[in-house]
Amino acid sequence: MKILITDEVAEEAMNLLKEKHEVVFKELRGEELAREIGKYDALMVRSATKVTRDIIERAERLKVIGRAGIGVDNIDIDAASEKGIYVVNSPTGSTRSVAELTFALMFALARHIHRADATMRQGIWAKKKLKGIELLGKTLGLIGSGNIAREVAKMANCLGMKVLVYSPHCTQEKASEMGAELKSLEDIFRESDFVSLHIPKTEETYHMVDERLLSLMKPTAYLINVARGGVVDEEALYKVLKERKIAGAALDVYEKEPPEKSPLFELENVVFTPHIGAATKEGQIRAGVICAEQILKVLDGKEPDYWVNKDKMKS
Repeated sequence: MKILITDEVAEEAMNLLKEKHEVVFKELRGEELAREIGKYDALMVRSATKVTRDIIERAERLKVIGRAGIGVDNIDIDAASEKGIYVVNSPTGSTRSVAELTFALMFALARHIHRADATMRQGIWAKKKLKGIELLGKTLGLIGSGNIAREVAKMANCLGMKVLVYSPHCTQEKASEMGAELKSLEDIFRESDFVSLHIPKTEETYHMVDERLLSLMKPTAYLINVARGGVVDEEALYKVLKERKIAGAALDVYEKEPPEKSPLFELENVVFTPHIGAATKEGQIRAGVICAEQILKVLDGKEPDYWVNKDKMKS
């Protein structure tokens, strides 16, 4: 069978697919992809490729779409389900990578690393102005209770932090297994020194973190988003940061990527990274290989382990 890969994936993943099938790598987008997709039995993407309804409707042979990563908001799940096309992903591949970036950003905020670096480059010795805080004893509020949130909770417990968690899917038992206390969404924002987001972008979560929730935060608290752009109302975030109603924020994801002329760039109390949560050598290998394994299972007529649209296909 023929497999099309439109975003760069780990060589290990590509080689795994090549052992059984013909693999073509082309960075196709939009109309170009729509014209070509009819030739292929499987499509493997990362976040850059947008698999729209138009593309899916023109996929005459397509059996499976594989996302080498967690988020599938770049794939029209409904359109795929209507055509009986499996959508699979690799939800555990980049877990550790994203969790580690969460703490990298948390430490950067706590110790003003971005400001220290900037002032040093300007020849300014700002030692007295850059007094930070320790993470020991601080409260970390997690929005979400999936693989990444659980890994972050484990690391936070090792650092001596108090962990709170909110998720509509999280039970008291699950929270206890994470070493966390189950709280309401509002209480997470009221009580936490750091609020870290680990939720998908859906119709329900779009702009979930709005001015109302942000206004509940302590003036000394920080927000971290390594989840998905769009779950935070960036205009509301700018307002509370500008007015110093919260201490700062760290963002790896944005509503529009790459962000253009965002007013957030004017603020010194924000740390920015360009959607690099999963961008580690180890994470990319794991994500690619897991996704390739799922694609191979579908092409072999087997049920995949990570079947995103299972409920829609079976309903």
